[in-house]
Amino acid sequence: MSTTIMPMHQAKSSLSQLVKRAAAGETIFIGSYGRAEAVLVSAASAKPKKRLGLLEGKLTIPDDFDAPLPQELLAAFAGKTE
Repeated sequence: MSTTIMPMHQAKSSLSQLVKRAAAGETIFIGSYGRAEAVLVSAASAKPKKRLGLLEGKLTIPDDFDAPLPQELLAAFAGKTE
């Protein structure tokens, strides 16, 4: 399968046709001097698939999660050593 790179000027003058092709599922590479600089794809395929509640019930937060840290740990974060 060969990859065709649409020259920037040609892509600019035929953007509406390229958008229709991308919406139909085609991946279009746009660039200069034979190097791809951008990819035009369907907006539907570009959206990340999110799964809500993926870790539900698998994580627990300790009761002292927001308790103040010990002074020696705070000093270590500040770069102070004794």
